[in-house]
Amino acid sequence: MTTVEQHQDDTVKHGHRHEGPQKHVVVFVFSIILTAIAFASVMAGGVNVAFTVILLVVMAVLQALVQLGYWMHLKDKGHLMPIIFMSGGAFVAFTAIVTALYWVWW
Repeated sequence: MTTVEQHQDDTVKHGHRHEGPQKHVVVFVFSIILTAIAFASVMAGGVNVAFTVILLVVMAVLQALVQLGYWMHLKDKGHLMPIIFMSGGAFVAFTAIVTALYWVWW
């Protein structure tokens, strides 16, 4: 059996295909670009503080989604339950933050 046939046989047995390093390199470069944008926004002293904070939060959320999707393999089949539980945890955390802000400000 050749290597290609062995790989096809493994793909059928395990139900998924190995992606190779190409997507990982692209996602790594995207993560570096997000980090560079966040760093540049802080280092540019003349930028509005509110804009910088909003940009940092957006970059952090994008970075977290990229990390979860590609490095933690949540984009693959069979990861629905971890996604559901993490979404539930994010909902509880968001609700707690909104409740705390409401409690403090009013």
